[in-house]
Amino acid sequence: MPPLSESSQIEVLVVDDSAVVRQVMHAVLSQEGDMNVTVAADPIFAMQKMKQIRPHVIVLDLEMPRMDGLTFLRKIMAEDPIPTLICSSVAARGTLAAIKAMQDGAVGIVTKPKLAVGNFLHESAVTLIDAVRSAAAARVRRRETFPIQLKTKPESVRNFAAPVPTDGGRLIAIGASTGGTEALATILSDMPKDSPGIIVVQHMPEHFTLAFAKWLHNICQVDVKEAEHGDVITPGKVFIAPGNKQMSVFRIGESCRIRVNDGPLVSRHRPSVNFLFHSVAKAIGGDALGVILTGMGDDGAEGLLEMRNAGAYTIAQDEASCVVFGMPKEAIVRGAVLEVLPLTSISAALTNRVSQGMRH
Repeated sequence: MPPLSESSQIEVLVVDDSAVVRQVMHAVLSQEGDMNVTVAADPIFAMQKMKQIRPHVIVLDLEMPRMDGLTFLRKIMAEDPIPTLICSSVAARGTLAAIKAMQDGAVGIVTKPKLAVGNFLHESAVTLIDAVRSAAAARVRRRETFPIQLKTKPESVRNFAAPVPTDGGRLIAIGASTGGTEALATILSDMPKDSPGIIVVQHMPEHFTLAFAKWLHNICQVDVKEAEHGDVITPGKVFIAPGNKQMSVFRIGESCRIRVNDGPLVSRHRPSVNFLFHSVAKAIGGDALGVILTGMGDDGAEGLLEMRNAGAYTIAQDEASCVVFGMPKEAIVRGAVLEVLPLTSISAALTNRVSQGMRH
């Protein structure tokens, strides 16, 4: 299938054994003028329908009869890759399975709707629609396994140590969306354990960010956790913004701390990259590094420009290595980016920039 143009209809296939979920998804997405929605009760029916119309996006349940969603996803990614969103419950079992699906090539996660169609929350509908559009723009590749390998971490550094404030408040702020889970794993797994504190916004629903942080913790030399209000940003620690919360930073003397709270959507997101970056520019200024990674839309572009204007060194992922080039492109167009790099070069660039001194 040729690349989807801006004027094309997005063919969406919803695969879920719940009639309620299929009804809600169909009702919400069909209201969009650029989406045609087909539903299937399980992967066997889905494969039959895909012979008639190849979808641009699949919204996939993981627990289904006859063939489970993970098996179906692996089949798709090995034979004929199609951007796939995982539709998952927020139960612990569901979050772990969804993170596994992201490792196997899914481009995003949406949560199962719990309400009848008429009461489907506006923000939830916005999030679902945006996720489908982002997935439609994604470039996915044929794959058998997720490339990030488990790295051995000594037991002595597995738990977060007592807070030692980052020298001068220096930190690295990273924003990502569609395709960001693999991009973040690539970068963070190569960061040395004495790296400056790292704060991350990855567009992902609540509960799933906790599972994602735990998975990252196991493949990285740095320690990774889901951020909590009041956390002190310290060297060798990575803080992932919790889903459905806004995360920002503030300073008390030389100590950098994290603020997590409820708040409105910013740039159509919660957590928002712009929200984080604006706070970094204000609180940290030139003692920060800013990175914008793969994702659709413009979240992070304004905030990264503010960081650059405040003296921070700023990096964008290049188009060739992005799943979706939207967020980095917007930041580049607005003059927010000092260096554009392929994904595999970003961790080394960050490490080198820290060793040379943060300010440019």
